[in-house]
Amino acid sequence: MSGIAELLHNQEFNITGSDLTQSTNVDRLQKLNIEISIGHKAENINGSDIIVYSDAIPKDNCELMEAKKQNIVCYSRAKMISQLAKLKTSTVAISGTHGKTTTTSMIGSILKDSELDPTIIVGGVVKSINTNSVLGEGDVFVVEADEYNRSFLELNPTIALINNIDLEHVDCYKDINDLKRTFLEFTSPIPFYGAVSICKDSENAASLIESIDKPIFTYGIQSKDVDFRAEDIVQENGKTTFNLVKKNKKYPMSINLPGQYNVLNALGAISIATIMNIPMDKITTSLSSFEGVKRRFDIKTHSEELTIIDDYGHHPVEVESVIKAIKDNWDRRLVVAFQPHLYSRTERFSKEFAQSLLLADFVLVTEIFASRESMNKPISSEKIVEEMKNLGHKSVSNTTLKNLVNDIESNYKKGDIILTIGAGNIWRYCDLLKNKLG
Repeated sequence: MSGIAELLHNQEFNITGSDLTQSTNVDRLQKLNIEISIGHKAENINGSDIIVYSDAIPKDNCELMEAKKQNIVCYSRAKMISQLAKLKTSTVAISGTHGKTTTTSMIGSILKDSELDPTIIVGGVVKSINTNSVLGEGDVFVVEADEYNRSFLELNPTIALINNIDLEHVDCYKDINDLKRTFLEFTSPIPFYGAVSICKDSENAASLIESIDKPIFTYGIQSKDVDFRAEDIVQENGKTTFNLVKKNKKYPMSINLPGQYNVLNALGAISIATIMNIPMDKITTSLSSFEGVKRRFDIKTHSEELTIIDDYGHHPVEVESVIKAIKDNWDRRLVVAFQPHLYSRTERFSKEFAQSLLLADFVLVTEIFASRESMNKPISSEKIVEEMKNLGHKSVSNTTLKNLVNDIESNYKKGDIILTIGAGNIWRYCDLLKNKLG
């Protein structure tokens, strides 16, 4: 939402907005002289011509109800993004259950470094530009395509990427087949001169290939018969090198990010850039200087005595991937503070979350961050702790955000790596931990 606001502001539309709490995104918009009210009130929308709302807003929200009462046009976030995309000749849409934000940011950076001057809108703050949207003069619109609530079906991509497909958003998809059908529908508008790139390491994503009647490119690490493949992967101290294999030719690559999942993200970005005829030397140079995205394996402080990493991971696959990346890069004790996100997700994946956390040496699980859901649900984060104990983990317990810093401090050992992970507000405690332990 903040990216949309900034993009419209940069096109000289008069923008106002509201949010329930002050945040870094609100701070950024206010520094651009965009008026943001804290708290939702019906009078906030007075004088507006169009209202844009996020999927987190309930239908009975006072501002939304007042807008409808005044017959003000209301657009969902996805609808407004699709409208903005029409300003450009081609849309590059990056989808997948995991890795969308990093991959979209990589692609945007490659195109920007190649002087295509793209317009970019992404679900995280790109470190090199300290924003989540860029208004470019070029003909390309690069967008993170979110599958939640089927919102990415509003887009009409020219080129699309499917990074992976795992069951997620169980509040709006009944099963994995429902999710796969929706991803297939997402590729339907791609024109004959467009293309779709698919990661074959994802079984669910690869299963769509035979049903897509558009030009297809593939990538992967485990899969052999792909157009773009990574081999000879070496991870050290948070950086990764690998050889890109394309048409039996090898290209050395390096990224300033750890984890095989980030190699797959990079392969996806390379595939899209190649489809767009970006020379390989420019792709290589851009990826080697890519600084990453805030809250995506975000190293807040790093020394031999203390390292603090923050990550947005909120699905078992993501949590396990981040923990494995840490273990693959550093031989140090790992303390994980995990904040589950959404009651529906926690209820459906409690066993999977427990499994994903097992590699951590010490685990604290906070209360669930409700987000858009009602708080009167029967599930609690204690279920994850119980499942972990059943699996044999000896050092796991529940905590609260209020007690988190003290609980970590009392269990801290010199040399620890501390990971805060979750899509809620657990990131706010990184600086407190740094000040307390550093």
